[in-house]
Amino acid sequence: MSAELLSILALIAMFLVATVFPVNLGALALVGAFLVGTLAAGMSTDDILGAFPGSLFVILVGVTLLFAIATNNGTVDWLVRAAVHLVRGRIAAIPPVVFAISALLTAVGAPAPAVAAILAPIAFGFAADYRIHPMLIGLMVAHGTQAGAFSPISVLGGIVNGVTRDANLPGDNLVLFLSSFAFNTAAAAIVFFIFGGRQLVSRGAITPSQEGAPEATSTEGSGSAASGGTVTTAVAPDTKAPETGVDGGGLRLTAHQALTLTGIVALCVAVLAFKLDVGLTAVSVAVVLSLTSPKTNKGAVEKVAWPTVLLICGVVTYVGVLQEIGTVDYVGSSVAAIGIPLLVALLICYVGGVVSAFASTVGILGALVPLAVPLLNQGTLGPIAMIAALSVSSAIVDVSPFSTTGALLVANVRGMDRDAFYRRLLAYGGVIVVAGPLAAWAVLVAPGWLG
Repeated sequence: MSAELLSILALIAMFLVATVFPVNLGALALVGAFLVGTLAAGMSTDDILGAFPGSLFVILVGVTLLFAIATNNGTVDWLVRAAVHLVRGRIAAIPPVVFAISALLTAVGAPAPAVAAILAPIAFGFAADYRIHPMLIGLMVAHGTQAGAFSPISVLGGIVNGVTRDANLPGDNLVLFLSSFAFNTAAAAIVFFIFGGRQLVSRGAITPSQEGAPEATSTEGSGSAASGGTVTTAVAPDTKAPETGVDGGGLRLTAHQALTLTGIVALCVAVLAFKLDVGLTAVSVAVVLSLTSPKTNKGAVEKVAWPTVLLICGVVTYVGVLQEIGTVDYVGSSVAAIGIPLLVALLICYVGGVVSAFASTVGILGALVPLAVPLLNQGTLGPIAMIAALSVSSAIVDVSPFSTTGALLVANVRGMDRDAFYRRLLAYGGVIVVAGPLAAWAVLVAPGWLG
């Protein structure tokens, strides 16, 4: 068996093992890079380690450390309360606000699973207190995290843009970001009307005296009619508005929260306007914040998403070994043999969508984008459109209950039986897996309007 074929089979085996067993895919990829590189290709250890993405490592650590500090000092919680305060009692505005907050946090660099872990309990609390369908509020969190996931300073955006640059392909940060944002916004709009959004609009705004009023178990409107599951709402012990209710609670910023918000804005300006390195700039902002309030930020380093860092860096290292072996050229020759580039593009999008629904989005993007390079080098498909379609296909399916984000929704659901919610989310995820890649391919790739 050739080294190229063996490396592909090893990659497939890694994804299968990581799906079935609780083993970090990045650790498996490092082992695979070591074994395949030394035994199948005769590579030296220095060559294997040379494929380790040092720049990407700094980006991941920098942005997740900054987000951990923002969570520690209450800046994220303040953003949630401030945004909800803006709706001024309009219940129908809460789901879009949750979507916008999720998108904003991932767009400024927070990993999507971390955003879901923080916002899901808060969002489901809103749903229970104000009779909003759990599927509606949960999917707003999920699609929101993916809407902002491909900004130039986000984790996924950094991966895709970095791989694109390494492959000497043309890239467009704005197209990548807007593609994901547009598809997930469209999905969220559909979800809003399917799961009771019109009933929320008809309820209008609640008065201050109604905020936090006890609610009885309900199956009307945005309840069972939309999903087939019984929706129960929390019964408040008195008529006092909940602390995280529609009024948003107190909105006074502490000095360190204000400094944190300033740091996040400064990061965006430095990267987008002055083209500074994302990772080094994020680390610099995080260090300044740590020095200004050491006690508040104690333990932030421990909250860095180290499993995500290991996963991404491990997979990218393995992909580097694949490129050294010649696997990418091997795949390109095989793809060329099919002779129908549009069909191959659709199949690649479906591979990304199906695998990502069960495994890691960052892992599959780190592997599939390089493998698509030979197809793009043929010149028959626009690289910008194809990479955007592959990215959308791989990320939009994270609503699946088998993904990290989907699993967090199931774990935190309130107001609906967890098994019923799981079944509804599984059915919705199945629809997205079928429709998402096809829609991305049909809109971005098939027309050939984008280079």
